[in-house]
Amino acid sequence: MNLEYFIARRLVSSKQHKSSISAPIIKIAIIAIAIGVMMMIIAVATGVGLQDKIREKISAFNGHIIITNFDNNESQVSVAPLSAKQNFYPTFKNIEGINHVQAVASKAGIIRTEKAFEGIIFKGVGKDYKWDAMQEYLVSGRIPSLKANLNEEVLLSKTLANKLQLNLGDKFNTYFMKEGGNGMPNLRRFELVGIYESGFGEFDATYMIGDIRHVQRINKWRNGEVGAFEVFIDDFTKISEKGEEVYKAIPSTLNAETIQEKYINIFEWLRLFDVNIMVIIIIMVVVATINMVVAILVLILERTQMVGMLKALGANNWSVRKIFLYNSAYLIIKGLLWGNGIAFALLLAQKYFGIITLDPQNYYVSVAPVSLHLPAILIINVGTIAVCTALLLIPSYIITKISPVKALRFD
Repeated sequence: MNLEYFIARRLVSSKQHKSSISAPIIKIAIIAIAIGVMMMIIAVATGVGLQDKIREKISAFNGHIIITNFDNNESQVSVAPLSAKQNFYPTFKNIEGINHVQAVASKAGIIRTEKAFEGIIFKGVGKDYKWDAMQEYLVSGRIPSLKANLNEEVLLSKTLANKLQLNLGDKFNTYFMKEGGNGMPNLRRFELVGIYESGFGEFDATYMIGDIRHVQRINKWRNGEVGAFEVFIDDFTKISEKGEEVYKAIPSTLNAETIQEKYINIFEWLRLFDVNIMVIIIIMVVVATINMVVAILVLILERTQMVGMLKALGANNWSVRKIFLYNSAYLIIKGLLWGNGIAFALLLAQKYFGIITLDPQNYYVSVAPVSLHLPAILIINVGTIAVCTALLLIPSYIITKISPVKALRFD
């Protein structure tokens, strides 16, 4: 094995080889492998990054699993309240993998200023609200203080703030219809203390976030009743499994719905990225393999005399084939190193400098996100080596057809 590897190394590094007909073909093969691996890594990193970012945004506003009364299933606002005294709140003790449960309530309203008005959904949250999920999207101001007495501090999206021409510290009136739609609307005066921008148009054009006690008072709910519970899990890949477990663990009068079920169109669209990534990987592996097959065939034909000499000296077919396979593996690894280096440089530049931007109306993000998933990148590299090397066994079979007597006469 050592002798075969040594011959292969001499074959690829010899001056004669560098000036031979096969030299430009081998360079093209290395470049094709480098480009292919680069494209595969970038496709996985950007595709998975976009999926993860959109999931994070949806879960920041909804949690991963939403528990409501059945009456609230098709409504964005809380219609029928449910008691806060549940055996799963504030902690799910009988289900593993759940890290947080929070109570929320929503109420439709209209913000009216001197210059404009906008319909909104006021999302009431309490002391247990998971603000760290929203902190990333806060562009100015601060998070409302909900740990003290009832106050008027709220968060508003940059989209709504611009439409209403509101700035931090401004106070404004919001009107809520009373239950049953009878009588004068209920007026609440809020103070804008923070502005967020998620890039998710459906949320930015709708939600104002403040104290849940406003919704409870407007709806005249008693004993701390709430509109829904939002559940956060540790591992998103298990969301369907955890959704089933939560549904079975809660009372029969309640319903549990995952965000995959609530926003089914968005998640179906995200699944298309998996198909796109797989298509890119297959195409790049096929292109790299074809180039390597051509390179090894040219190399074998160019080294026919060497093959004949090795056979005449007693080398068997498999030993000679391994020389060319080692040579090919060296070229593949060289291409992988270049491809990985360029891919990581481009991805890190995008991750820290946000060079490539996207239209948030179409992609829900303003900057192309990047996720450097090392296990996936390792699989790409190992898989490329394995597939290319395995398929190169086929063209290397031509060595078995070379006769030592005819090869030594070959010119």
